[in-house]
Amino acid sequence: MATPHNAAAPGEIAKTVLMPGDPLRAKFIAETYLEDTVCYNTVRGMYGYTGSYHGVRISVQGSGMGMPSIGIYSYELYHEYGVERILRVGTAGGVADYVQLRDVVLGQAACTDSNYAAQYDLPGTYAPIASYALLEAAVAAAGRLSIPVHVGNLLSTDVFYREPSPLPQWAKMGVLATEMEAAALYMNAAAAGAQALCIATVSDCPLRGEFTTAQERQTSFTAMIQLALETTAAVTR
Repeated sequence: MATPHNAAAPGEIAKTVLMPGDPLRAKFIAETYLEDTVCYNTVRGMYGYTGSYHGVRISVQGSGMGMPSIGIYSYELYHEYGVERILRVGTAGGVADYVQLRDVVLGQAACTDSNYAAQYDLPGTYAPIASYALLEAAVAAAGRLSIPVHVGNLLSTDVFYREPSPLPQWAKMGVLATEMEAAALYMNAAAAGAQALCIATVSDCPLRGEFTTAQERQTSFTAMIQLALETTAAVTR
């Protein structure tokens, strides 16, 4: 049944969902890469589509920005719609000095300054990690597609504008890039007994003052999208 945030009927969403933050990127992916596409959600402008990629049924659904937003949408997908795996296809800010604009980063794990894990009442500090099966498949797909990738730790932060910037400290601890969703997605997946992976394109390098445009972020990060689609195809065939 529909939720307060998603109008999809039972069965309209595939077992695998690609999840960009930008709903217009979801629309771009559906219209560019999927066949026999049906739009199942427009609530709050958070577009959701289901179609097929090389015969594999896939959905693509916007998540919005930040952990509260992706927390809502991914929770409903896992618990209300029976989704088994979510691949975030988003943008990130490069933190490591060797990470460049447009590089693709696979989030093996996600550090966070968020209190999202408090809801689980755990007797310690939870470490959000990706599904190894999805990560392994993504690395293999990147090799087949000749897409260079960085694999390592992300920082999922609740704060976009913060002064002074804490990023140099995170860089010293080996963090590759910063974004705002992966940790919550990984925690929701773990709590649901499901799978998740963040595949991110570096859209800016804030420590160096380098940025891409909104239009570039919406439609030109195609290596990440192709990698996510091929990863999905590999694990669902």
